[in-house]
Amino acid sequence: MGFGDPVEASLFDLTGQVALVTGGSRGIGRAIALRMAQHGARVVVSSRKVEACQTVVEEILAAGGEAVAQACNIGRKEDLGALVEAALSRWGRIDAAVCNAAVNPHFGPSATLPDEAFDKIMGSNVRSNFWLANMVAPGMAERGGGSIIVVSSIAGLRGSPVLGAYGISKAADMQLVRNLAVEWGPRNIRANCIAPGLVRTDFARALWEDPAILRKRTRDTPLQRIGEPDEIAGAAVFLASAAGRFMTGQTIVIDGGVLAGSPSVGEE
Repeated sequence: MGFGDPVEASLFDLTGQVALVTGGSRGIGRAIALRMAQHGARVVVSSRKVEACQTVVEEILAAGGEAVAQACNIGRKEDLGALVEAALSRWGRIDAAVCNAAVNPHFGPSATLPDEAFDKIMGSNVRSNFWLANMVAPGMAERGGGSIIVVSSIAGLRGSPVLGAYGISKAADMQLVRNLAVEWGPRNIRANCIAPGLVRTDFARALWEDPAILRKRTRDTPLQRIGEPDEIAGAAVFLASAAGRFMTGQTIVIDGGVLAGSPSVGEE
């Protein structure tokens, strides 16, 4: 095959697909929505504030893509059901579901974490993804397959003195996609996680705006910087496209090399 072969050119093409993105109004979710639209997908952009979603939709429309906005609080099962129904009513299918929305109401030691905050973290970061996956999977199976993508975090792969419960929820997401992969693989549905490191988003602002934390993370990251939202989006395009059709049950780490090890030696 030559580089100009149409099969090669279409490897990352999402034309004809419908992608649903939670937490799609800003940060990583926004970048995923924009890039999926750029690759041809029709995108349902969702978050709690529909006005913020509409701003992203307008960007997609201005670039010649197709998108709609839908308000959704992921902690409410009825909202997720309405989100799925909105996508099906508009386009009749969901090919890729990106579970990106998450919460972290507590920044500090786990010993000081209130029970209600723990419940909120687990409900929004794990149970909502479980709900949404089980809502979209049957329709995907009927249409011959699909892709479920959960945005996790390297917090689910390492301990933290300030993000303990959040890390627990993100580790649970990695197990969730393994279960989904096993349960739905025979119906050609793939389920995978993306685990970003520290990325310059509003969600992670408490980390990268703290000079001491930013200095340490930059020093201990082989690429010597934190990530940008758009640097995560390509993995979602890969997982939704033909390029990722043999990958399931996996976690793709995109962290600038943090988990590989620190380039600094004995520095404080």
